[in-house]
Amino acid sequence: MYKEIIEKTKPELEKVVSFLSKELQKVRTERASPSLVEGISVDYFGQTFPLRQLAAISTPSSRELLIQPWDKSYTEEIMKALSKNSMGLTPTVDKDAIRIKLPSLSEEFRKDLVRLLSEKQEQSRRTIRKWRDEAWREIQRECKDGKMSEDDKFKGKDKLQELIEEFTDKVEEMVKAKKKEIEN
Repeated sequence: MYKEIIEKTKPELEKVVSFLSKELQKVRTERASPSLVEGISVDYFGQTFPLRQLAAISTPSSRELLIQPWDKSYTEEIMKALSKNSMGLTPTVDKDAIRIKLPSLSEEFRKDLVRLLSEKQEQSRRTIRKWRDEAWREIQRECKDGKMSEDDKFKGKDKLQELIEEFTDKVEEMVKAKKKEIEN
């Protein structure tokens, strides 16, 4: 019985790790990456679109992003959206495209990014703990209702803790790797 509860919890924990992975891709490092800007919301004719739906985003060099709108009429709105979500980036219009050159990261900005990573890590840990607590309550409820033995309850607790540690370690490794990327 406890195995079903743990199996039901595992996909939720995988979602936490997946979400963190996407969030970490948005955090700027020394290398340019389309993920820095592809999710920026652009208002166009009263509707909001993610930038990736209005333009091709590429990295012609390690410190530069090139945004090529599908239609020239998108350029002005894309520039407005980029300016609002600047993240310290300065976009410039170059013919039919928008170029963003990434400046070097200052020491202060690096510290801010590391602080941001720590916040994202803590949010992920909190969510993992929430799922652990929910699964544990369900295991206890099943035992209390007589659907599970005391031995199974404690086996379930141990298995649940192993699963939680596995996902917590994944979060730690992901954040550690991103911090290393920022600090180099």
